[in-house]
Amino acid sequence: MKNTMAMKTKLMGIATALTVAVVLLVGNTIDAQSGTTFKARLTMCPTDMTTRANTTGSGSATAVLAGNKLTVSGTFEGLSSPATIAQIHGGQIKGVRGPVISDLTISKEASGTVSGSLDLTPAQLEDLKNGRIYIQIHSERAPNGSIWGWFMR
Repeated sequence: MKNTMAMKTKLMGIATALTVAVVLLVGNTIDAQSGTTFKARLTMCPTDMTTRANTTGSGSATAVLAGNKLTVSGTFEGLSSPATIAQIHGGQIKGVRGPVISDLTISKEASGTVSGSLDLTPAQLEDLKNGRIYIQIHSERAPNGSIWGWFMR
């Protein structure tokens, strides 16, 4: 009787472990297929006192990660002059500016849309997951950046 009870307990433990493994596997597969979504709120980022008065605007962006491909889309408004470029940057530390990773397509207006996609390296994937990737939009009157926002889950 004792051996039967021990065998049932052992089988239940194995069944539970298998169930957990299947749930995790299915969850990760669904996540990889549908993608993980990151959001950024774009706000003013005056980089120096000479362009501070020209640094206006706001916006939002969404980035969907499927595998290592990041697809970005967003809108912006209220820039003091037409947008010139939009870029994805990576920072070494959360909240600290970093180098350009990729250019995006942007409306060359004071309000408009931004979009694009890029393949991330393993290090950039880790940076994205840890909040160290951001989007920055530049304009004619604020060539070092008008608005920016960090991608967060």
